[in-house]
Amino acid sequence: MSASSAADWSRVRLHVVTGKGGTGKSTVAAALALGLASRGKQVLLCEVEGRQGIARMFDVDPLPYAERRIATGLRRDDEQPGVVHALHIDPESALLEYLAMYYKLGRAGRALDRFGVIEFATTIAPGTRDVLLTGKVFEAVQRNSRNKGAIRYDAVVLDAPPTGRITQFLNVGEELAGLARVGPVKSQADTMMTLFRSPRTAVHLVTVLEEMPVQETADGIADLRRAQLPVGAVVVNRVRPRDIAPADLEAAAAGQLDAARVAADLAEVGVGDDPELVRGLVAEARDHAERRALEDAQRQVVAELDVPAYELPLLPGGVDLGGLYELAGDLAKQGLA
Repeated sequence: MSASSAADWSRVRLHVVTGKGGTGKSTVAAALALGLASRGKQVLLCEVEGRQGIARMFDVDPLPYAERRIATGLRRDDEQPGVVHALHIDPESALLEYLAMYYKLGRAGRALDRFGVIEFATTIAPGTRDVLLTGKVFEAVQRNSRNKGAIRYDAVVLDAPPTGRITQFLNVGEELAGLARVGPVKSQADTMMTLFRSPRTAVHLVTVLEEMPVQETADGIADLRRAQLPVGAVVVNRVRPRDIAPADLEAAAAGQLDAARVAADLAEVGVGDDPELVRGLVAEARDHAERRALEDAQRQVVAELDVPAYELPLLPGGVDLGGLYELAGDLAKQGLA
């Protein structure tokens, strides 16, 4: 892993978490939000993909288009923990809010919704959905006089679209270039890009130690840099424990494990020394050693990305709320949260 202890995330207000599907990006986003809250910060955790993943992870009712308190950070020493609020953002509700806020179309906007105009507007124009979704995230970070009575958050964590789409999703200025060259929508997109390209934003990429996710992470970093979007950290998720001595791994990979020793160990703990069981364990050890070798190769690729990297363990029992707090503690200890 590349050095992460020197990384300073104290200026970051918007943490964007992306990753290839299946790498656990939503879990990492939730753990990061809890980790930041454990340092006394008031945190908003947002999702934009319509899956209600936050509600499932925190075992709460489906989230509306409104900020809801869902958790409190872990207490650290005598420091008062912060609170995590959550927001499920959908483009139709975001457009209605936008029309009410900037064009005073409160009742009229709801009438448009009933006639299906809102759904039409958010699907017909390329980039419109993304600018509405990212616009709501921007508003949560940049609260102003239009947001009277709203909570002012120390940090916003966005469970963002996958790596293959993240640059397009955040690069709203380019997406709207052919749609709106002037006017309030173009002005808002330009203002949002100022935040998204600033040191107050960091795009973190989640991966696992497999060839395809690591390659997609490398490609995502290259795409973000070309778009001048700030690359944050790489979070390597679901890392297996390194609890086998290197010499034993080498012997297992070479098929040279001492079967008699394995049988003796089994007999010592009362399991028995059935030859079929011993052969199965030796074969499983060889498979494990080969997987570890492949993981080590991918770990080296991650180290060469020149990005701060952090590791989170594979939780054998799966990720429940207790597991999220455990991962949050790991991120806090390593310095990302």
